[in-house]
Amino acid sequence: MEMERIARYCFVAFLFLAIGMGLIVGYLQYSAYSGSPDLGQINGYVTLTLLIFGIIVGLVSITSKEVMPFLIAAIALIVASSGGVWSPLNTIHELLYQWATYILRYIVAFAAPAAVINAIRSVLTVTRDK
Repeated sequence: MEMERIARYCFVAFLFLAIGMGLIVGYLQYSAYSGSPDLGQINGYVTLTLLIFGIIVGLVSITSKEVMPFLIAAIALIVASSGGVWSPLNTIHELLYQWATYILRYIVAFAAPAAVINAIRSVLTVTRDK
């Protein structure tokens, strides 16, 4: 029971990390002044960090009864991130668009590896049962 609680706290912490980094990188993208750091490199490091955390959560945190709801949520996140649904925010204020885009991008970078791991587990469970 203690491991489940730790895993849930880690999941929430990583989610807050994705949101926080989305706000920071989105602001840096919006401001894009000449003294700003290389956004490509920052984006790469943040994405890599979240991918590693996603792998850890996928291996440790998701129980067998949580797999299907998690996979459905991950699919919804991936579809939403690829649909350009945030484009109208650009007409209101570009910073809102950058924040929404980067937050969703980082949440997907965190959730996608966990979803892939759990999808593979599900396929292996189904093939093992037959």
